[in-house]
Amino acid sequence: MQTTRGTSLSDSTNPEGGAEESTGSPRPRRVGVLVAVALAALTADIVSKTVVVATLQGEAPIRLLGGLLTLRETRNSGAAFSIGTGYTIVFTLIACGVVVAILRTARNLRSVPWAICLGLLLGGAVGNLIDRMLREPAPLKGHVVDWIQVPNFPVFNLADSAIVCGGVLAVLLAARGLQVDGTRITGKDDDAAEPKPEPGPEPEPEPRPESETETELKAETGDAPASEEKS
Repeated sequence: MQTTRGTSLSDSTNPEGGAEESTGSPRPRRVGVLVAVALAALTADIVSKTVVVATLQGEAPIRLLGGLLTLRETRNSGAAFSIGTGYTIVFTLIACGVVVAILRTARNLRSVPWAICLGLLLGGAVGNLIDRMLREPAPLKGHVVDWIQVPNFPVFNLADSAIVCGGVLAVLLAARGLQVDGTRITGKDDDAAEPKPEPGPEPEPEPRPESETETELKAETGDAPASEEKS
């Protein structure tokens, strides 16, 4: 039955339908972008490590660009940039947790910049996790292959670079207020805290000029009492 004249039964039973149409369709998910970036980072890391192990293992380092870049094959039992050596199992478990967290966040991913950011983090984390799972000396204790060295910096690999780039991008996106779902945080609280200026006095209305008819009427009404007094 209709609750109000002109209102259909579907509108009364589903009041949220109009709200959804007014706000528009939600943003599309960007999981495809995340997967593409993650696969690109992971593929580059795996291929580079395979080539390095096949060509540089047991060989002398290769110096390029006048010593600004050195290619050498080393093994790292710690985290990125050889941090925390000796805690291989701990970092393996942390990497697994990071992968799970990124996959769960991807359900609400509707921002392309965040998709690129999480894709870099996912590809880098999986790249080093594969080394820890499959390389010597044992599963969960495998040493990561590092091969890029610059002056005054630890040796690293492409997976480490992807993780760092993803982390820097995450900080920039968060600083700009961009959320994973594509929305943006605005400074509404700051605007509300600012005192609003008090309204000034309203201007007085200007007198309306009298028309000729009104002037004649006033003249007639003003003469009538005067003539009666004289009589």
